[in-house]
Amino acid sequence: MYKIIYMKADYEPWWQFEGWEESIVEEKVFESKEEAKNFLNATLKTFEKKYMYQGQKKERFWAFWSDDEIQFCEACDDDIQTYHGIIWEETN
Repeated sequence: MYKIIYMKADYEPWWQFEGWEESIVEEKVFESKEEAKNFLNATLKTFEKKYMYQGQKKERFWAFWSDDEIQFCEACDDDIQTYHGIIWEETN
C-alpha cells in the first residue's frame, strides 16, 4: 500500500515531531505504486507552481513555503513560517 500525506505546520515534514499527525490536511491511499507516483508527481507540480520555495529530504519528504505565510508568534516572540509538507509512505 502507498500513501501520500499532505500536512500543514510550522515545521518541515521530515521532523515529524510528536503529534505531527494532527497537522495532516489530506491523506490518499493507493494499492498501485504507479497510481501513487502519478498522484505524487501531479501534487508536487501543483505545489511547485504555487509556492516560491521548496526543500526535499530522503526522497520521501517535500516542503513548500512562501514569504506571505509568515506569522508572528506571541508566545515565542518571533516570526514563524508555515510549511506545506508532502510525505510518501510505503507499507507492506
